[in-house]
Amino acid sequence: MKTIRIEKIFHHGAYRIGVFFDKDFEIIAVLKRLGATYSGSRRCWYLDYSKVSYHLLRSHFPDLVVVTESSIPTMVTGVDNRDLSPIASSSALQLGSVVSNPEHKLSVVSSDKLRLQLLPSIGKYWVFKMHFHHEISKQLLKVKGVYWNGNYKSYMVFRNEVVKKEVEGILGVSGFFGLDYFVKDSFVVKGKIKVLPHAEAVSWMEVYVPKVLLVHEKLKRFSMMRFSKSKNCYLLPAAPVVMDSLHLQFENTGIEIEILLPKNYLDKRNLPNKKQLDLSKTKKSLLDMVPEKAHLYLSGMVDTLLALNYSSSTLRTYCGAFIQFLRYFDFRNPEDVSREEIIRFLGSLMERGLSATSGHSMVNGVQFYYQQVLGKRDFTFVLPRPKKEKKLPVVLTMEECLLIFKVVDNPKHKLLLLIGYGAGLRVSEIVSLKWNDILFEEHKIHVKNAKGKKDRMVMLPYSIVSSLQLYRELYKGKLYVFEGQFAGEPYSTGSVQQVMRTALKLSGLEKKATVHTLRHSFATHLLENGTDIRYIQQFLGHSSIKTTTVYTHLTKTAVDKIQSPLDRMIDLKSKKKLDE
Repeated sequence: MKTIRIEKIFHHGAYRIGVFFDKDFEIIAVLKRLGATYSGSRRCWYLDYSKVSYHLLRSHFPDLVVVTESSIPTMVTGVDNRDLSPIASSSALQLGSVVSNPEHKLSVVSSDKLRLQLLPSIGKYWVFKMHFHHEISKQLLKVKGVYWNGNYKSYMVFRNEVVKKEVEGILGVSGFFGLDYFVKDSFVVKGKIKVLPHAEAVSWMEVYVPKVLLVHEKLKRFSMMRFSKSKNCYLLPAAPVVMDSLHLQFENTGIEIEILLPKNYLDKRNLPNKKQLDLSKTKKSLLDMVPEKAHLYLSGMVDTLLALNYSSSTLRTYCGAFIQFLRYFDFRNPEDVSREEIIRFLGSLMERGLSATSGHSMVNGVQFYYQQVLGKRDFTFVLPRPKKEKKLPVVLTMEECLLIFKVVDNPKHKLLLLIGYGAGLRVSEIVSLKWNDILFEEHKIHVKNAKGKKDRMVMLPYSIVSSLQLYRELYKGKLYVFEGQFAGEPYSTGSVQQVMRTALKLSGLEKKATVHTLRHSFATHLLENGTDIRYIQQFLGHSSIKTTTVYTHLTKTAVDKIQSPLDRMIDLKSKKKLDE
């Protein structure tokens, strides 16, 4: 078993138990069953900071390592030592009692204990950090104009006199914030940005910035930005338009930009497109996951997938499975691994709780390497495939769908959910939708380059045509129907899923539904309405009718007419009593 570390982290406004380990599908499968969530910013899985969560982890991973606050990995519990770890013994983990923890008493806490730290302002907000205190944090977040910024682990306070007095009253300090109340978004800070050529690739330039929070915040807004840990600098495409944007971002801020690039270094051809950037990021992150001796095997896998024009999602799935395979055999040459060893490896994964879907991905990844990368197309290498669970998808009724749509107030959010349900689109298809894909006169949507790199035509609901046209006038989008934070960039799939989660919570429904559930509901409701299943297959973009037939098990029209023999028996018994 790989080494698993747990430590106390602060994430999304509360303490959590962070679980750190080298990527391992077996461990991930177990953590998912325990209800753990993955944090992209923390690069770890986490559970609520509770005694129950700790004991769940300990029962499944008896040899885990607990990292104390001093960040020294110490084996707190194990074969030789059965003492409770700091996480398990904390009085803060008594369920239903927060007041019992001395750190969370409601009594007045001195500012020294809170360790207040005022940071440079960002936009219309003061920024400050403090030592976590449950009750004070709770009070702060109730103040209008105060919110927690998870990226910077800081509180953002609107620069307003009323808000200043209220927050300082909660903190028990006076004069903590300045008198620079928000009037307009103008900042003057001192510092210098240096722009140098990138030695490894001339299509990029290195941007070194001063230690000013505002400057880092602005750099992170560049959609094609990368950060180099080895050089401790930002990397931006060496294109004239990017340099112009850099100057525009820092004009009238007091920040000086020193350009140390050779003549004619900037070239508009260096500006990568979204697909190119996504694939290069994926390739780099995958190679970082294996030692240098395994780069030869993984590079061959990545290059073959790219040559066959596979998507970045397939790239991550296949290579992730192949990396797991290489790790199991200690990064040996795959040509030296026998068929019996591979079957034993797959069997051990299923024995430890890997889902059938993940098992199929593992088999596909291994098969792809031997047949496509090594070129052994006639290699009689038949791997056993795990039996797949036949699960029925969750489906919402029309009334439940309507309830979800009603609680969404934001026009953009409501429209993306409506079009997802009304046209049966996948979440990736919703965010990739462009204005020229919507054929208003024909009342159709041309879905391009969808799953499997297939195009298809779907219906444009009559009921949202006027809403779409009004939305276009309001948001002034030129390319994508649903633009993200930056102009010309599509809305992220994560943001769409968050919209759905929020709507589901506000609606009060107890069903576990996602944006894809709206697609399932679309197909089921069409089938209930008498639409031929062949048309539904075309609308959904399924290659096989077998995939579409799953919705026949979900329709309620025919099923509702069938009476259980138990109900019939009770009805007959009741009828006899009435006759007597």
